[in-house]
Amino acid sequence: MSAQPTPNSKLATTLSKSMHSHWRLFLFEGILLVVLGLAAVVIPPLAGIATTIFLGWLLLIAGFVGLLSTFKAGSAPGYGWSLLSALVALFAGGMLLWYPLQGLVTLTYVLIGYLLADGLLTIILAISHRRELSGRWEWMLVNGVVDFILAGIIFAALPGAFTWALGLVVGIDLIFGGTALIGMALSARETV
Repeated sequence: MSAQPTPNSKLATTLSKSMHSHWRLFLFEGILLVVLGLAAVVIPPLAGIATTIFLGWLLLIAGFVGLLSTFKAGSAPGYGWSLLSALVALFAGGMLLWYPLQGLVTLTYVLIGYLLADGLLTIILAISHRRELSGRWEWMLVNGVVDFILAGIIFAALPGAFTWALGLVVGIDLIFGGTALIGMALSARETV
């Protein structure tokens, strides 16, 4: 009498097969993240301003799209809230584009919060991968710990950190995130 596979072993097998069949995509993404991260580390003030402007444009476009879809669906429930959400996105995007240096200060505080939240979630994800026996989950764990360390460094360096923190930390985070993906992709290449 053979043992029936458990739901966890089926999930682990499915996850392993999926990682194996897409390892090249994960490797490409990891390499791209490392290259972008290195560029941001080399010129942190420029990377910080570029990040602020990019986010401003994203919010501005999201606000315009939100307005259009809200007006098209005028009778839909929550019309007022949808309109307010679109206007907030337009306002925030416009402010980041109009005052990118002040936006950089605000985004530095947001970055600290993001790194704390991302670090926690990445550690939880690493533990989940460990439970499913995915290869190289330790890389993800290190990435989460690095996020916590980076948040602490920025917080300790305020207010001087406003000129370099966003670009430098985004670069470092991209390098570690890319390295984690490269490690997982190379491990997934070997497993079947």
